[in-house]
Amino acid sequence: MHTNGLSRRIFLRTVGATGLLSALPEGSFSSHPAHSGTTCEVASPDPAEDAVPKYSIKFAVCGMSHDHIYGMVGAIQRGGGILIAAYGEEPEKLATFIKRFPGVKIVRSEDEILNDASIQLVLSSTIASHRAPLGIRVMRHGKDYLSDKPGITTLEQLAEVRKTIAETNRIYGIMYSERFEVRAAVKAGELIQSGAIGRVIQTINIAPHQIYQHQGDAGGGGSRPDWFWNPDLYGGILCDIGSHQVDQFLYYTGSTDAEVVASQIANVAHPEHPRFQDFGDMMLRGNRGVGYVRLDWFTPDGLGTWGDGRLFVLGTEGYIEVRKYTNVAVSKTGNNLFIVDKHQARYIDCNNVTLPFGPQFVSDIVNRTHTAQDQAQCLLAAELAIKAQRNAAMVHLST
Repeated sequence: MHTNGLSRRIFLRTVGATGLLSALPEGSFSSHPAHSGTTCEVASPDPAEDAVPKYSIKFAVCGMSHDHIYGMVGAIQRGGGILIAAYGEEPEKLATFIKRFPGVKIVRSEDEILNDASIQLVLSSTIASHRAPLGIRVMRHGKDYLSDKPGITTLEQLAEVRKTIAETNRIYGIMYSERFEVRAAVKAGELIQSGAIGRVIQTINIAPHQIYQHQGDAGGGGSRPDWFWNPDLYGGILCDIGSHQVDQFLYYTGSTDAEVVASQIANVAHPEHPRFQDFGDMMLRGNRGVGYVRLDWFTPDGLGTWGDGRLFVLGTEGYIEVRKYTNVAVSKTGNNLFIVDKHQARYIDCNNVTLPFGPQFVSDIVNRTHTAQDQAQCLLAAELAIKAQRNAAMVHLST
């Protein structure tokens, strides 16, 4: 619908202070005519999101070192998963988990989960470097696995994961939540696949994060555990949070083969943790597009959320920008999508878009398919992130 049909609230949220200039009468500041093709939309809710899940499986949590586990559990529950058991080694994390899921059975060891034949799927957000070895054990016990990102931190782990998948025919999923659990990112994928901006040429991902965040399930809170500062344990900035962005590059460009052209990392402002990396970026080249990724841990408190994640997709017939978590100085509401093609410029509020990952992943487990996440693409994203990290130049900026 056109802007003249929107409520004042949605209109102001959409165009912001700068955009208001273009809304003034023609000729107020320029003789150029206003663009009559500008529209604002609210994506319609999909009735399927409230439908009863088609399938049901039993799943467990084994390791909850990162608070991403709550979003992971929520996705599988939306898909029909029933949480029946959990195991965690950190008492504080386990206590928080029990408060969130008071009815879940807490077991005393990992083996109790691995040896429970009724469990079909295991979720984990244990320490990053421990996730792949756990996943290998899970698959060898006849279960499927969904890891928090990064799901793999070394090439040696990756080789063993691929070998185990081939031998067991199990699913090794990695929850790249910045695509799977962001409604505007889902909508961007739908538009791209429909040909809305032509052939994709490039993706640009800007992914700032906040170390000490005060809200949400992305981890942080008032402190970080010791492993957070150690790249041997968390994987390094490009392998860790960069894996989200590499996944998006592969998915939106449709690349099935890709390489890291260049990468660099730095510790700019955390000398008390000399091995920590608070900045990194990389250039990627795929067989169907190119990509650039910038990552950092410098989100200021004034933003009001943990990061201003932004995705830009350039196509031959248009472009898309996604402001995932906020619309700076306009609205704190996330899931903002802007699309421009040869006919018009559109803003789409994507907060009603259905999140398909959970139901699709549960369906994949039941039907032995790979609809929610292509297995080869999942592991290629991990491989590229690991290689970008391993080969990154360390940059030292002078003070």
